[in-house]
Amino acid sequence: MQYVSTRGGAPVALEDAIMSGTAPDGGLYVPVELPKLDIAQLDSELPLDEFAAWVLRPFFAGSSLESELDAICREAFNFPAPLQGISGGSQKLAVLELFHGPTAAFKDFGARFLAACMARISRQRGTTATILVATSGDTGGAVAAAFHKRAATRVVVLFPAGRVSSRQQHQLTCWGDNVLSLAVKGEFDDCQRLVKELFANTDISRKHNLCSANSINVGRLLPQAIYYAKTSLEYYRDHGKRCSFIVPTGNLGNAFACAWAKQLGFPIGELVLATNANRTIPDFLATGAWQPRSSIVTLASAMDVGNPSNMERLRNLWGEANELRQQIRAYSVSDEQIRSQIHAEFRDTGFVWCPHTATGFYVYRHMLTDAERLNGHWVIVATAHAAKFNEIVEPLVGENIPVPGELAQLLQWPAHFSTIDPQAEQLIRQLDA
Repeated sequence: MQYVSTRGGAPVALEDAIMSGTAPDGGLYVPVELPKLDIAQLDSELPLDEFAAWVLRPFFAGSSLESELDAICREAFNFPAPLQGISGGSQKLAVLELFHGPTAAFKDFGARFLAACMARISRQRGTTATILVATSGDTGGAVAAAFHKRAATRVVVLFPAGRVSSRQQHQLTCWGDNVLSLAVKGEFDDCQRLVKELFANTDISRKHNLCSANSINVGRLLPQAIYYAKTSLEYYRDHGKRCSFIVPTGNLGNAFACAWAKQLGFPIGELVLATNANRTIPDFLATGAWQPRSSIVTLASAMDVGNPSNMERLRNLWGEANELRQQIRAYSVSDEQIRSQIHAEFRDTGFVWCPHTATGFYVYRHMLTDAERLNGHWVIVATAHAAKFNEIVEPLVGENIPVPGELAQLLQWPAHFSTIDPQAEQLIRQLDA
């Protein structure tokens, strides 16, 4: 299997696609073609790591990682992604809980998988890689945890100063060792722009052997398709119906992973996107005009993205707005609506959800028609644990939220970071220090 830029160009091997992140022409890597899977031969009851290896094997065919795929999957998929029934156990609504990893966010799956791949590639090549990652909240923590103390790797995390929750920031800055944390005076899009500028600087990129761990990296997206594939197959086995997903999204990586799983032939119905007040995606679907803009600060901070990178992959897969409207819907949810939904879900069901997951619940409760809720089979994707956003959630539910064990341990570690302006020169000085 080879990989090609969304903008064309010569195909490259999987190892090169993973280690470079973006293509030389600025595009994002995708497989030359998606493999044809004989899903009828796939046992949905396989453990998550074995299921992942079965699905991903064609993507690794012919690569130096092919023989190590089973071990990579064991490293990455060693915590669950359970489906939690809502509304008294009705099969009509369920929640896919993706927050049971070490940093209590869905990005643990992709980050750990990517780290396992990159460590092996670096060892094979005898090189040291610098992982440069921009984060709007959760990616940086997951990447730092996945790469912390791994040999032959250095991680540089850029996050927008003052725009993440206090617990998110602690997860971004508590590592030390081979992890450098930098607060950028700006928004997430400034962090993402700096990353792209340095990758485009050939001299700097070569000097530091820069690699990406954002969802622009195909090595992040491949494993994220797995929990959609397995959940949909299990649901179909149990209920004989395709389930439809409501996915909270910012940079569109998690949503695109669901689109890939659907395109691979897994029994997925509709794909509905829940955004916060950053309306770039729903406005594009409504008007047909792609108009990136500065991001807006919201309660769902990990989704504060005004220029979602993975829209390029989505358009490459399914076409422009007219075609995309046949495949996806997108709705914007305000901070006021997020607050009201967190409160309402706790009052009515007893469940406590993070602000991002609450956008998905708002879409389900208020944007779908009665007929869609009555006749459909819906899964809302829970992207992070509510304890990461205690300052927002606890006043709305009137209770303290228990902190998961691994997250509680991280919160005891000392934090340390530096602050820079959103200028490439300042980032380069940090890299050279």
